[in-house]
Amino acid sequence: MIKVLIATRNKDKLKEIKEIAESQFEIFSFLDFPDIGEVIEDGKTLRENAVKKAITGWENTHIITIGDDTGLEVFVLNGMPGIYSSRYSGGNYADNRKKLLYNMAGVQDRRARFVTIAALVLGKNAVKTFEGKVKGIITQKERGKNTFGYDPIFLPDGYTKTFGEMTLKEKNKISHRYQAFKQVFKYLRGVAQPG
Repeated sequence: MIKVLIATRNKDKLKEIKEIAESQFEIFSFLDFPDIGEVIEDGKTLRENAVKKAITGWENTHIITIGDDTGLEVFVLNGMPGIYSSRYSGGNYADNRKKLLYNMAGVQDRRARFVTIAALVLGKNAVKTFEGKVKGIITQKERGKNTFGYDPIFLPDGYTKTFGEMTLKEKNKISHRYQAFKQVFKYLRGVAQPG
């Protein structure tokens, strides 16, 4: 099996990625390596943050590492919360949603998109990035309690369910993270050898 380290301690994200990965990948995370310090996400772009996480993982373990960063970009808010999505309110998932809905009160143009950048590090100076995007709108109120983050207030284009109303399997057929990681795992199948 191909060993892959996911550069995260977020159990919700990890659950999604394990669902996307196929059986030939043995998935580890930063939870398996408690000595790896917290990675400060101080990049100016999603790509910079993803690459930083991936390099940190590889340098500490020499295991093929994937780091990712996701942003929810709201058009009328000039792309915010963007790279600050996970820490938008300074609180938890619910606080972030509450702040965004407050900032969107009375706004007609509710277009938004999720963007995920996944950075793959196969070795020293061997970095490749992949991107996934999904367009939609911010709902007027929360709908659904499945999945996590902004999912209960994001309705993808062409669907009647928010991500929060979808099952993980339903979400993973179309999500930004699915698109990015599907590309990563396909690429890895072509270049990596088990071991």
